[in-house]
Amino acid sequence: MKILITGAAGFLGSHLSEKYVLDKHVVYGVDNLMNGNLNNVRTLLHKKNFKFIRGDIALNEVYSKLPNDFDAIFHLAAQIHVDRSIVNPEETFKINLGGTLKILEFARMNDIDKILFSSTSEVYGSAEYAPMDESHPLSAKHPYGVSKIAADRLCYTYNETYDLGVDIIRCFNFFGPRQKDTGYGGVIAIFINRVLQNKPPIIYGDGKQSRDYMYVKDAVYAYDTILRSKGNPGKNGINFGSGKEISIKEIADMVIKHGTKNSNLRPIHVDPRPVEVQRLIADISKAKKLLQFKPKIQFEKGLALLIDWYRNYKSELWLY
Repeated sequence: MKILITGAAGFLGSHLSEKYVLDKHVVYGVDNLMNGNLNNVRTLLHKKNFKFIRGDIALNEVYSKLPNDFDAIFHLAAQIHVDRSIVNPEETFKINLGGTLKILEFARMNDIDKILFSSTSEVYGSAEYAPMDESHPLSAKHPYGVSKIAADRLCYTYNETYDLGVDIIRCFNFFGPRQKDTGYGGVIAIFINRVLQNKPPIIYGDGKQSRDYMYVKDAVYAYDTILRSKGNPGKNGINFGSGKEISIKEIADMVIKHGTKNSNLRPIHVDPRPVEVQRLIADISKAKKLLQFKPKIQFEKGLALLIDWYRNYKSELWLY
């Protein structure tokens, strides 16, 4: 297959790029490196079946550098951080909605009928009931979530209007190697990075807010089940997650337990963030029924793998 991956140097994008390059597919990876890092795909850059293009999918110039005969598109490129979206909502909508429109038009004009769009569980807002299925109201209250609702519904519109074949993938939270661990990063990666430096995890609010986490290898597995599926199982959205919830406070305590021998280290609580989602837990019944999807790596096992990666492999990375 010839595959286009946007956001290819990002967290999930780099893992997907790695899988399909090693599986001998031809992969074109596009990334503007706002969230991504060439570090993440450094082992692929010399491969003949991987072509990296630095560019912005919201701008026309990048499309002139791409062939028009892709078998599938993974559209992951996005401004993915809630805090950043609150600071700069215009940027968030330009990338998340405008970039998605460009990709959909590129697919439509070139008759590419397998598009995997990376939506998010954040479109749901805080759980009105749990677990949350695909019929849960889309009620995000922050700019990031609303921008993804708009892009999610735009994909559905292209399915209905143009019969395009977009699968709208609503992954709940995932974690693993290569996730950003500073600034606008992932909370588990940030906690581990701090604890391994003997610094306390910082929790916004009381830490009772909960999430549904799966390890990044299970997220790759989820996307691959969609790629290999017949038809359009995610036409109007499909959830992927573990189906289990864990609180931020519990995560902080587990990272301290597994990451340090300092028995005095405790989380620090600071003021809560505005409009933060309080509870997310996936109902993955649809994915189980249509795709036989079942996560393979339990949370604590994934956490141990990630801490091991930080201790033994992260220091080998070179920076651009």
